[in-house]
Amino acid sequence: IENRVRRIVWFVSAFLAIAIILFAYIMFWGTRIFDEFVFFAAITAVFPPAVLNYVDYKWRRGIDEHLPDLFRSIVQAQETGMTLPQALEDASKRNYGPLTAELRKMTAQISWGMTFEEGLLALGRRVNTLLVQRTVPLIIEASRSGGHVEKVFDPLGKFIQTTLLLDKERRNQTRPYIAIIYVAFFVFLFTIILLFKSFFVSIEGLPTLGTAVMSPEEMQRVFFHMTSIQAFFGGLVAGKMGEGTINAGLKHSLVMMLCGYIALKIFL
Repeated sequence: IENRVRRIVWFVSAFLAIAIILFAYIMFWGTRIFDEFVFFAAITAVFPPAVLNYVDYKWRRGIDEHLPDLFRSIVQAQETGMTLPQALEDASKRNYGPLTAELRKMTAQISWGMTFEEGLLALGRRVNTLLVQRTVPLIIEASRSGGHVEKVFDPLGKFIQTTLLLDKERRNQTRPYIAIIYVAFFVFLFTIILLFKSFFVSIEGLPTLGTAVMSPEEMQRVFFHMTSIQAFFGGLVAGKMGEGTINAGLKHSLVMMLCGYIALKIFL
């Protein structure tokens, strides 16, 4: 997904969220309804970018996971006597997930007059994953050097396979920490519901010694604010820990915010 499309989605989502907040401010300022409008404005701002980031992440991950298969095919094709451009053209006829469409686009550009190196560089710019950015210059240098270039692609494919295995291991190691963030959020949610049901409701109407005591309605609003903030920032932390980027945490924020909203609606 191009950066231009991402920026447009962020802009439209933010514009809609601001419009919802302004409408709520004019119509429902100071009420619980205003809080809910602000909450759904935040959902409106987060949901489209979260979906877009997840789709883009799955696409890029599919590209990287099929790179070792592509290099094995190139080695096998060159062992039969094909040149490197011919090997890539032959590989474009096979199924490598999302990588197949990019290979076909590259071979079509080469057939229209683009040089082999220009086609590879255009492929690297379109895909723009870290592994592709590292491998495209190596493929270009191998094509320039000539000779038995399959000796380059065989260890390159093994290197990419090792990198993917290490990345998978890292995700498996961080998964328990993401689970801890979810568990902590639901424990927090259970605690404030229990406090409200067993303590704050029971003290309503008790005489006070000149001190102001919040009503259950006011306490509900405070708990709602606390839950929304906890869910949003906890999700961002989970994304940073699990996938290395804050944007990846938007989907976690969305899930926890909706779970918190539903739980408070049901139990408070």
